Amino acid sequence: MSTGELLSSEPSELKFPFELKKQISFSLQLSNKTDNYVAFKVKTTNPKKYCVRPNTGVVLPRSTCDVIVTMQAQKEAPPDMQCRDKFLLQSVKVNDGLTANDITAEMFNKEAGNVVEECKLKVVYISPPSTAQEGSEEGPSPGVSFSDGKHANAAEFASGARAFTEGLEAQEISSEEKALMTKLTEEKNKAIQQSNKLRHELDLFKREGSKSGGGVSFMFVMLISLLGIIIGYIMKKW
Repeated sequence: MSTGELLSSEPSELKFPFELKKQISFSLQLSNKTDNYVAFKVKTTNPKKYCVRPNTGVVLPRSTCDVIVTMQAQKEAPPDMQCRDKFLLQSVKVNDGLTANDITAEMFNKEAGNVVEECKLKVVYISPPSTAQEGSEEGPSPGVSFSDGKHANAAEFASGARAFTEGLEAQEISSEEKALMTKLTEEKNKAIQQSNKLRHELDLFKREGSKSGGGVSFMFVMLISLLGIIIGYIMKKW
């Protein structure tokens, strides 16, 4: 904080997070701790580089006023990020009821016998956090340029949309269809088990028939017919 008898400014330095080709604004608060009306004027050593709003005004007794200082976009950074720009805050006691429209340049003229309080404020550039390392770790995959980001996002969106649609279609299967599928699966498993059992019994009949030297029995023919019926049933269901 820069403190004067009439006005105090917070903060006492104008700190800009410097970035190339980017306009940056900084807020400065002026406080009037007196019981008088105080007029102020803000000057800078580099008026083409900065815009101050308001650059003149009146701070009422025991009140504050915010001043916005905007630095125009810069094409190149200064050496070692050192800035030599400075601001000058001038303040003077004025009559009660005075407004900003009543302020004149003569009020801040010391040669005219006016008591003008002056406070110098310097400009400080703050380097933004380096993102080079973060970019190498979290940047795009090799072969994908930054300019292709929109196309990559569109492809990912389309893929996600297809997956979402397929999920919805799977969820739309009714409970009756699920029950029917379960029943058919159970019947298929039972038929397969029965078929395997009959095959095993046929093998036993064959071995017994070969031992006895007799022909094919009536029971053997019935088992073959039954096996054919079961296999046909399975093929019809699936």
